[in-house]
Amino acid sequence: MKAIILSAGFGKRMLPYTATYQKSMLPILGKPLLEYIITGLLHANLREIILVVGYKKEQVMNFFEDGSQWNVHIEYVEQKKLNGTGGALLLCEKLVKQDHFFVLWGDVLVPYKIYKWVHDYFKKEHHDFILVSNYMDDISQGGAIYCTGDYCIEIIEKDPKAQHATRLNNCGIFILSKEIFDVLKQLSPTKRGELELPSAINYGIKEKNWKVRVLKLDEKVFRGDFGNRDVYETVKTNPDLLRKLEN
Repeated sequence: MKAIILSAGFGKRMLPYTATYQKSMLPILGKPLLEYIITGLLHANLREIILVVGYKKEQVMNFFEDGSQWNVHIEYVEQKKLNGTGGALLLCEKLVKQDHFFVLWGDVLVPYKIYKWVHDYFKKEHHDFILVSNYMDDISQGGAIYCTGDYCIEIIEKDPKAQHATRLNNCGIFILSKEIFDVLKQLSPTKRGELELPSAINYGIKEKNWKVRVLKLDEKVFRGDFGNRDVYETVKTNPDLLRKLEN
């Protein structure tokens, strides 16, 4: 199974750091964020990686090259027009040969065991769509996930009403069926001019009766959102981060 990591965005919320670094290359304890994500994928024995690059793409490509130093194989796709997560994903369609694939935000980090947990669950249960969630006290600035039982019925980005309705946030880790590509081609851009992966999932749930299994991280599990400058400044030199990732 291939893993697609979305690492093209500028990262306006991370200025001034992203004036110098591609967001996924932000240094944490002497290594770029993206290296920790790749290490997590290795824990799940996922070695075929597609990196979607754009802003400061040379930083990513020159550092990781073909991935052989990390015992992975990396292919690169350039997102010249930063038109959303769905737009990034569509660029990868021809490189995805199997029926299912991983997708990861390039600015989110979780413990290494989580990648294996998700992959093992897929191999055991064979769901076409898996969405990982985490808990947030104020979900109004995240991607609010609404469920019936263990299945997603809707994702709403930055929903001001969500705080009192759900605490489940879109973690940024998925396993998807190739059916997602056909849906993305049918979608119209949002008001921001972007094709968004959550919008495609919503469409599939409502119009195609997709069953999207939600795997919920324990509330105590570390999730680092490095689109948040405060989070980055808290952990970038904190050696406790390694313990959180490795345990």
